[in-house]
Parts: sequence; C-alpha cells; structure tokens
Amino acid sequence: MTLFLPCAAGVEPYLVDECARLLPAGTPIEAGRGGVYVDGGIPEAMRLNLGSRLAQRVLWQVIDGPYQDEHDLYDLARQVRWTSWITPRNTLRVDTSAWRCPLQSLNFAALRIKDAVCDVMRDATGERPSVDTRFPDLALALHLGPGHASLSVDLSGEALFKRGWREVKGEAPLKETLAAAMLAAAGWQGREEDGGMLDPCCGAGTIAIEAAQIACGIAPGLHRRFAFEKLMPFRDHLRAWREMKEAAEAGVHAPAVPIWAGDVSFRMTDFATRNAERAGVLGAIDFKTADALQRPAPAAAGTILMNPPYGERIAPKGSGQGPGRFPEQGTQGEKFEGAADAGEFYARLAAHWKKGYAGWTAWVLTPEPKLPTLMRLRESRRVPMWNGPIECRMFRFDLVTGSMRKSAGDASPPAPAA
Repeated sequence: MTLFLPCAAGVEPYLVDECARLLPAGTPIEAGRGGVYVDGGIPEAMRLNLGSRLAQRVLWQVIDGPYQDEHDLYDLARQVRWTSWITPRNTLRVDTSAWRCPLQSLNFAALRIKDAVCDVMRDATGERPSVDTRFPDLALALHLGPGHASLSVDLSGEALFKRGWREVKGEAPLKETLAAAMLAAAGWQGREEDGGMLDPCCGAGTIAIEAAQIACGIAPGLHRRFAFEKLMPFRDHLRAWREMKEAAEAGVHAPAVPIWAGDVSFRMTDFATRNAERAGVLGAIDFKTADALQRPAPAAAGTILMNPPYGERIAPKGSGQGPGRFPEQGTQGEKFEGAADAGEFYARLAAHWKKGYAGWTAWVLTPEPKLPTLMRLRESRRVPMWNGPIECRMFRFDLVTGSMRKSAGDASPPAPAA
C-alpha cells in the first residue's frame, strides 16, 4: 500500500525524518509536493497515526490514473472493491483538492466519486451507503492534477493536529502541527543536550505543550480516536493497535529538561495551564504570568521559541488599533509595558534579550520579513514556514551581550535560507 502524509509547505524534510524515526529501518520514504509518500502496510499506517506530529493526515491511496472528465473519475472509482471497506450501513464523504485541474466543478467531481462508490455497493449488496458530511465512517480524499487523479481513504478522520486535549483556546490558536514544525526546525527534541525551552508569549500554550509532550515521550495520538478503527481492513489488527497504544503509554517518562512558559495575560496563562493539565504535561511546564519585556532568564542558557503577538495586544489601551494576524495570545486592551506598537515591542524585546539572555538561542515565527531590522539583530538562519495561507519565516538569533550589529568593515554574507 502507498501512504501519503500531507503537511504544510516547507515541512516535508522534517516529516521525512520523523517517518524514518517512527517506522522500521529500510521503509521506503520519499518527499513529495506538499507531503511525504511511504510504502508500508497496516502496521505502518497505525504507527504513523499514533506518532506523527507533523503530518496533517494519513491517507491510503487506493487507486490513481489519468482522467479527462468526470466520467473518467467515475470509472476510476468503480474499479475499487468498496465492499472490502464498508457495509451499506456505513456513511461516506468525499473531499476534493486540485492543482491546475481542468474541470469546471470540483463539487461535481466529488459527486461522481460518491456515485461510483454507492453503485459498487448497490450492485454487490442491493443497498447503498448514505452520505454524512460531518462524521463519516469512510472519508475519501480525491486529488486532481492537470490530467492525473488519485483517490485515497483518509485513515485519520479528524485532522492530526487535533491531539484530543484542547478545549480552551484563544481567538486563533496556533495549530499543534505548526508548533511541532517549529520545534523540528529548531532541532529541539527534549534531550538533555538540547537544554531547556522557553516561550515567553505562550498564549494558549500550544508550543510549550507540544514541547513538553516531546520531552515526556507522549505520542501525539495517544488520547484520541482515528477513522481507521471503524474500517473493515483494520478489524483483524485492532488487538495489535491496542498493544501499540499500551506500549506508547508505557514509554511515557519524566522530562530530561525544563520547559518554561508564560504570558503577559493572566487569562491566557490560565488557559494554557488548563490545556497543559488535559494534555498530561502540567507538571513538566513552569508557567508564569510575566511581561516578555521584563521576564528574567530562567537559566544560563536555553532555547526561546515564540510566535510573538502584535497589533492590539501590544498597543496601549484605547489606541483603537486592530488585532494582529496571530491573535492567539491575549485579548483586547492588554499590553506590554512601554510598547506602543509592534516595531517598538520588537526593539525592546531585542534589547531585553541582549541584556539578560546572552548565551541563549531565540527562534521567532513571524509573517514580518523585516523582523531582524526591527529587532536590530542579525539572524543566523531563516526558515520558510506557512501558518495556513500566511507565508511566514522562522528567524534564529544567537544572543550575545550588547549590540549584534556588524560594522561595515566586518560585514559577512548573510546566512543562506534553509
């Protein structure tokens, strides 16, 4: 079987490395456009659902081929023995994605796939399944290229960023998969040699919680259910699935490094604390309500990883400025002391880091391409990363005491983009 694990653009190389860690040595793994292909079987599919932090879903490709119109898609889908997947009492849904697709209506393309599945079932059993657009038993993913189509079974169900612990959230919480991608890009794996990790603008706590689960060896899918558990090909493997989860549970351990997090907002720190408790990592994170512009370094060295707030949360009360594009952290009217706008916040944050965080490494995710200029810091690395449809960069700053600006005579070429 061929598995495809879609992921955010730019995350493919990190997902390849993750799959190599999760799967037996020698498993064929290949990066593709927008995801990773894995040649494996049912055990590999279950292990990837349980353990992948970076993939959005795990898809089992059941058929692919050329097409010119919707009739070709219907004929393609009719070649699959759908009675091996579901019964007429089950429900289904078809989701469609496309890249340079010549068809006029993706909805009609999805409808023809649905018709093909139902016709196969009716021909074989005399009955046909119904459609459930919210919680189907069989979710199909149709991808259409310029002249080639692939049809896959979604083995995950709900997207994998839904780890099963989040209830309390900000206005637009950072997805867990993006937080995991940030940690992967920073090379932080919760090992003793990685040192501690700090998120001084933690918002709902996503980055800190993801880091704590990594440090504690908690599989991201340990406390949720998956679509494959209801599909016929997996019925004979459910005992192995339970044993796999029990082994993952037995592998949870205390963290080897400290994790610190906090926010200027008491409300958000409280949200993050409750989220961490549901995620099973409250004891692994030291939460503190504090202004990022004033918080002293909790250790002599470590890694800062943050998705900084800006906009209304940085603005003084009553300024009337609109919210920033990442309003996870904070609510209307909150502010950082002495920071009137985003530019001033970044400048003051850099000054605070130079003064109190020498020896630390900071990674900052932002859609602001001029962040190093605003902070008056020289980045040692920049990593392209997407937050949904928003193109961002992760900038790495190696912090030292005093100014990090190079003199004209000592200028060196900028670090290459990753």
